[in-house]
Amino acid sequence: MSRVLVTGSADGLGRAAADALLAAGHEVVAHARNEERAAALGPLVRRGARLVVGDFTDRDAVRRIADELNDAEPLDAVVHNAGVWRGPAVMPVNIVAPYLLTALLRGPRRLVYVSSGSHLDGRPALDGTDWRGAGPGSYADSKLYVTALAAAVARLRPGVPSNAVDPGWVPTKMGGPHAPDDLELGHRTQVWLATGDDPEALTTGGYWYHRRLRQPHPAVHDTAFQDRLVERLAEETGAAL
Repeated sequence: MSRVLVTGSADGLGRAAADALLAAGHEVVAHARNEERAAALGPLVRRGARLVVGDFTDRDAVRRIADELNDAEPLDAVVHNAGVWRGPAVMPVNIVAPYLLTALLRGPRRLVYVSSGSHLDGRPALDGTDWRGAGPGSYADSKLYVTALAAAVARLRPGVPSNAVDPGWVPTKMGGPHAPDDLELGHRTQVWLATGDDPEALTTGGYWYHRRLRQPHPAVHDTAFQDRLVERLAEETGAAL
C-alpha cells in the first residue's frame, strides 16, 4: 500500500486518479483549491482520504501545504495533476506550484507530472516568462516547462522515478464535452507510475501516453534547458531543488 498525494483532485482526472487509488487500497491525500471545492471531496474523505486545501496561485499556500505534509506520515508518491488551461493562473499553477512542492516535500519515492500533447507547441525559452501570473501565460509553454522539470528531476534525483504523462484530450471540465480521447484511460498511467511494481513503472525520465513511451519536445531532454529552467525557478521561488 502506498500513500499518494494527488493535486487538483476535486474533479476531472485528479478525482478519477484519487478514486482509483482508494479503490486499489492505497492511502490518498486529496487536494482542493479552496473550501468550496473541498466540499466536493466528501465522498473520498468518507472512504479514508486525507484532505489538504490551498490555492496554488498563492506560493505561501503551497509552502503551507508542503509543511503540513512534511509533518505527517511520509508520502510514497505525488501526482502533480492540478492545472489550468488559460488566464493568469497558468504559470503559477502549472509549473511554479509543482516545482515548489518538488523542492519542499521530503521523501516521495515517485513523482508523476501531468503534461499535455500541447507541450509540443511550447517555446523552449524562459526570457519574459510571467511566473507570477500578472497576465495570461501560454498553456503550451507551461506544459513544456513541467515536462522538462520531470526530466530534470529524473536526472538530478536518480533514485526517484520521475515521469511526465500526457493523459490525452479527454472530456473533463478543462478538455470540454467533445474531447475525443477516452476519459477512462486518462488517469490510469498516472496511477500505474505512482504505485505499479512492474519494471516499466519503475523507470524514470519518460514521457508517457496510455502506458506507452512517446518522444517529447526535443527541449525536454536538453540538459542545458533543464538547468536554466530549474535555476530560474529556484531564483523565482527561493527554493532550491
